[in-house]
Amino acid sequence: MITGVHHVSMKCGTEDEFRKAKEFYLGTLGFRVKREWPDGIMIDTGNCMLEIFSNGPGIKAKGAIRHIAFGTDDVDGLVRKVKRAGYRVFIEPNDLVIRSEPELPARMAFCFGPLGEEIEFFQEKE
Repeated sequence: MITGVHHVSMKCGTEDEFRKAKEFYLGTLGFRVKREWPDGIMIDTGNCMLEIFSNGPGIKAKGAIRHIAFGTDDVDGLVRKVKRAGYRVFIEPNDLVIRSEPELPARMAFCFGPLGEEIEFFQEKE
């Protein structure tokens, strides 16, 4: 029986990328370390973990998984933090309504993370 998503894994190509990833996810976004080992870290995001390795080539090609979406109650505040940390926001905060049944009003924004990963900040507005 599947109980949920345990973690999403990323790999850094250099120690500098690893340091920047830790600074971004721990410092800028405020997540906490769950566990750490010499060439990796698991970061608790609240309902899933990010596993980041520093031990090999981080291949940067977009595949079937398009982005990581973090739920939040303050899209605009996170975008300000990301910009202050020097990261590019490529979709500014905006409101939308997902035409589902029932409809889902939301606020969202997208940025690039330290490894080139696409990150969405998503706030349900029900």
